[in-house]
Amino acid sequence: MAGIMAAAGLHAQQNVGFRAGNVTSPVINADNTVTFNVHAPKAHKVVVLGDWVNGILPLKEGEGGIWSGTTSVLPSELYTYRVNIDGITGLDPANPFTKRDVGTTFSYFYVNGGYADYYQVHDVPHGTVTQTWYHSDATGSDRRLSVYLPPSYDGKKKFPVLYLLHGSGGDETAWIELGNVPRIMDNLIAKGEAVPMIVVMPNGNIGATAAPGETSDNLAFRPVMSNLIPSNYKNGTYEASFQEIISFTEKNFAAARGKKNRAVAGLSMGGFHSLYIAINHPASFDYVGLFSAGLVPQLTSDSPMYSNVDEKLKAMHVKLFWIAIGKDDFLYDINQEFRVKLDKLGVPYEYHESARGHLWCNWRQYLLLFAPRLFK
Repeated sequence: MAGIMAAAGLHAQQNVGFRAGNVTSPVINADNTVTFNVHAPKAHKVVVLGDWVNGILPLKEGEGGIWSGTTSVLPSELYTYRVNIDGITGLDPANPFTKRDVGTTFSYFYVNGGYADYYQVHDVPHGTVTQTWYHSDATGSDRRLSVYLPPSYDGKKKFPVLYLLHGSGGDETAWIELGNVPRIMDNLIAKGEAVPMIVVMPNGNIGATAAPGETSDNLAFRPVMSNLIPSNYKNGTYEASFQEIISFTEKNFAAARGKKNRAVAGLSMGGFHSLYIAINHPASFDYVGLFSAGLVPQLTSDSPMYSNVDEKLKAMHVKLFWIAIGKDDFLYDINQEFRVKLDKLGVPYEYHESARGHLWCNWRQYLLLFAPRLFK
């Protein structure tokens, strides 16, 4: 029996992927170019597909079946990529670091010397991330939150709160995993660039209770875009019930109360939610951020959350109404139309325009710009 168990253990161990040979990939070069090396001796074509500008990089085969290629100089950022070998796309087999975005898993790397320095762990005081559940009367279910608590949090002193919302296809883990919120906040606070604050990241999919794999459906609930989740998309329930999240936060954490101590911001669908949460709860927030907001010119929903928008905008008085979008974003034009509306209504706002499109590189950078403006 012992021999059988030992053999079984050896067999099971073979499923563990130990990196073979001396293949290292990616290699971040001193000039901020990046070299990829893929061991694929039987392949006919190998291509790296990345989220940088012109991110299609054909590799060339060298000795020992190692396919290699080097990018142009890349600006400092966190980059994700996949490797296509003869038409089959997957992870870089030499890179153990991965991130999930909606239903796709990517390999990733950092290029230092700028924005990416904020996305990594440094020798500074660290905050705490907790994932907890609150009961929603609006949905009749328990729902999950991710909460960042700053390094000086002791449960006694009260801190202001940023409610940070994800986009379509995201969940309460998106800003943690893809947005690198804990590292960004740790580093901003350590540098004195942002005041210590709590960051609450709810699940904006009202038709789901938590992230895929974390609900009572367990692995039967697969990652999808939010509009494919039943009873989910733009029906007003999330916006109408958002006070449940605020009440839970202020009851269970040392959260400072009052409009001046609350901010709401979100990316894409979360920007849409942030707008309608803010205008329907005008006494709740002094800071509002729309990151590549998924604005819709006319909603078919009959929810009162989406009615009398112009009147609600004029009645919203905040310290900071901050709008940001990339010039290549597919939502660029509709965001410009929204700015025209605000100008006609006389609603003050600040506008930031970046390069590129609907990408996490922009949303992380927007957070780096927005968070230091809060609660000062």
